[in-house]
Amino acid sequence: MTVTSYSLHKITDAGNFGFSPDEYSRFKFGDDAVAEKYGVNLADGFIEHHLRGRKVPQLVIVSSPYSFIPTATFAMKNHFMFRLNRWLAANGNPVAQETKVHRTITYKEDYGELDAAQRLQLIGNDSFHIDREFLAGKKVVFLDDIRITGGHERMILKMVAAYNLTNEIYMLYFAELMNKSIPPNIENHLNYHYVKSIFHLEPIIQGEHFFINTRIVKYILNYDFDSFCIFLQNQTHKFVNLLYNMALGNGYHTIEAYQQNLDFIHQYLFNRKYKSIEHGN
Repeated sequence: MTVTSYSLHKITDAGNFGFSPDEYSRFKFGDDAVAEKYGVNLADGFIEHHLRGRKVPQLVIVSSPYSFIPTATFAMKNHFMFRLNRWLAANGNPVAQETKVHRTITYKEDYGELDAAQRLQLIGNDSFHIDREFLAGKKVVFLDDIRITGGHERMILKMVAAYNLTNEIYMLYFAELMNKSIPPNIENHLNYHYVKSIFHLEPIIQGEHFFINTRIVKYILNYDFDSFCIFLQNQTHKFVNLLYNMALGNGYHTIEAYQQNLDFIHQYLFNRKYKSIEHGN
């Protein structure tokens, strides 16, 4: 097994990332237009540095681990694959396949706020699962949006070892923190650079390029109740239903911190349904 790492942006200066912090923040909260830009740029970089001029074997693309609700990286992965497959097909190579890393634990803590030790402690009890037989004889590309301390990468490689995978592996990142004197919570600075409150989500959710992900669901469910109620009543019935379905799918109804906001959503949807029946719709 060989492991090759590639990142499009190398962060060495906390004041100059090589990409827009506002765009990154919007991406993390579901702006699919930014996910497309990132996916295309990462695919182009990967092709240029690792594929061009070579015979490419069967690739399998794997987004960052998730349970039911996809991550922001999943949206980037979609556009990465679209761009990559056009190049692969045009150059007589097999188009990429994809599979999923399943994870078993969900948590309410914000990973971006934590230092390296806290990150390892948080995810250390998680377990990742992948279809070993599907990967046989293929080159595996693990995709993530940013590498800060390498905690998730270590968990992926722990899974690789547990499954005795012998595949050639790529670890791909949109960005990577190279300057270790910059504290890991720089990730939190990026995550919330645009989204300063729940109301900053509205242009993203109500825009034409919205892709729901784990971060935005957790953020809304964990928000203070009064502001959450105001926010929710400004959203479409379609979005509120999607939010509730995703929350249940990830088991968030079992997390006490989310209970009050989820109960409000449930009551809100029940009242909407009751009023609709009452008026003969």
